[in-house]
Amino acid sequence: MVEDNELYRQTVVESFENHPEIFLNRNFSNCEDLFSYLKKGEERTPDVLLMDIGLPGISGIEGVKKLKVEYPNVQIIMFTVYQDNDRIFQALCNGASGYLLKNSATEEIEKAIFDAVEGAAPINPQIAKKVLDMFFKVQPQTNDYGLTSREKEILELQIEGLSKKKIAEQLFISFHTVDTHIKNIYTKLQVNSGNEAVAKALKEGLV
Repeated sequence: MVEDNELYRQTVVESFENHPEIFLNRNFSNCEDLFSYLKKGEERTPDVLLMDIGLPGISGIEGVKKLKVEYPNVQIIMFTVYQDNDRIFQALCNGASGYLLKNSATEEIEKAIFDAVEGAAPINPQIAKKVLDMFFKVQPQTNDYGLTSREKEILELQIEGLSKKKIAEQLFISFHTVDTHIKNIYTKLQVNSGNEAVAKALKEGLV
């Protein structure tokens, strides 16, 4: 465990002193001491690391990134009093396995440790909601390029491999009308051929 608040660190460590499966026998107040210990290689690399996010010196967020490069198999659970989206996002993007608040009960920490070992992502329910909201917000908005419903219909038929003549027959419109729609599609998608239009439509989920 890496935690600069000695009282909290000792509280967590002591809560697992008699646990039959979890051996929380190494704890540090900063990342620098942790890295020095790991580099000595005197003991096996830990399966799970409990890390505070707001550490002095190398922060928890920076520490996660460095640790995952050098010790990719270590599962890292972040502990913090914060619930802000930026810290959550940075920690998870840097390779954190999970994220819990410091007021989590011992049972929650225990479950999080086993979940992390088994490949799950232990995240406090309040934080999970924030993460989901955050990822929804950063998802790129689909650009329909101003295509009309008729143009999308024709583009979909192009994806199915129909020729202009077949499209005209299926939609009961003239060949000239289909040709005009297709030219408008090319202009809006900024492409020069049917193949390019189809590729872009499939890549961006336009239909």
